[in-house]
Amino acid sequence: MILLDAYALVAFLAGERAAAEVGGLLRGGEVAIPAPNLAETLDVLQRVRGHSRTAIDGALEPLLATVLRVIPAGESEARLTATLRVKHYDRKTSPLSLADCFLLAIAKAAGASIATSDAPLAAAARTEDVALNALRDSRGRRP
Repeated sequence: MILLDAYALVAFLAGERAAAEVGGLLRGGEVAIPAPNLAETLDVLQRVRGHSRTAIDGALEPLLATVLRVIPAGESEARLTATLRVKHYDRKTSPLSLADCFLLAIAKAAGASIATSDAPLAAAARTEDVALNALRDSRGRRP
């Protein structure tokens, strides 16, 4: 299973540089997104990018109905998330979002890989022996 972080889904829905790569992942197998990362995706697309919720839902709903599963986060994932954030978060050098720590916790627990272009998340995944699908960021670089 491959877990998408918020950037990966934002890139796909907004047609950014990594959109084709994420599309390939979605067509290629079992792909999911943790609920906290879905929330972060919706937040970024609306608040930061200015997309309407109607447009977002129009693009997102077909994915959720076919190829993208949402994984809930429970107590055990919350506890592991906190442990991972304490271990890896640094405001200046490793600004991991709480949603990204949920992604990492769920990936560890499920033996899943993650798809991201986020350098701090990629570094934490490598440290935690979580398989990584390194996506191109907006500048074309992979973490």
